[in-house]
Amino acid sequence: MAKAKTAPSAQPFLTDIKTLRARARKHIEDGAVTQGYQADRTTVIKLLNEALATELVCILRYKRHYFMASGINADSVAQEFLQHATEEQGHADLIATRIVQLKGEPDFNPEGLAMRSHAEYIEGDSLTDMIREDLVAERIAIDSYGEMIRYIGDKDVTTRRMLEDILAMEEEHADDLSSLLEGLGK
Repeated sequence: MAKAKTAPSAQPFLTDIKTLRARARKHIEDGAVTQGYQADRTTVIKLLNEALATELVCILRYKRHYFMASGINADSVAQEFLQHATEEQGHADLIATRIVQLKGEPDFNPEGLAMRSHAEYIEGDSLTDMIREDLVAERIAIDSYGEMIRYIGDKDVTTRRMLEDILAMEEEHADDLSSLLEGLGK
C-alpha cells in the first residue's frame, strides 16, 4: 500500500509585516536603498559610472561610424550603427537612473571619459575597420558586464537584473556585427 504524501510545510515569510513597516519608516531619506540592501553601494556606483562611461564612448563611436560609413554596403551598415547607438543611449539612461536611485551621481563629465570607459574610442579607416572596432568594444562590454553581474550577485538584485538585460543586448550587438563582417566577406 502506497504511503500518503504529505504536503511540504509552507516556509514562513522571513520578516513579519510589523517589522517590515517599521524598517520602511526608518531612514526614509534613503529612498529605494533599504536596510535590506547588501552590496557595497560605493563600489556599485563606481562600477556603474564606469559602465556609463563605456556606454557614452560607444554611443560616440557608433554615431561617428554612422556618419562616416561609405561604400557599396554603407547604407545597411550605417543603419545598424545608428540602431546600436540608440540602444547604447538607452543603456546609459538606465545606468544613470540606477546610480541616482542608489543615491549616487552619474558622471557625465567629458574630462576623463575615455579613461573611465572600459571600451576604447577607435575610429576605423574603412567600413570593415569600423565594424571590427565596434565588435571589439561589444566583446569588452560583454566581459565587463559579466564580471559586474558575478560581483554583485544577489547583493543588489535590481542592479544585477538591469545589467543582465544590458548584457543580453550587448551580446545581440556582437552577433549583429559578426554577421556584418561575414556578409562583407572579411
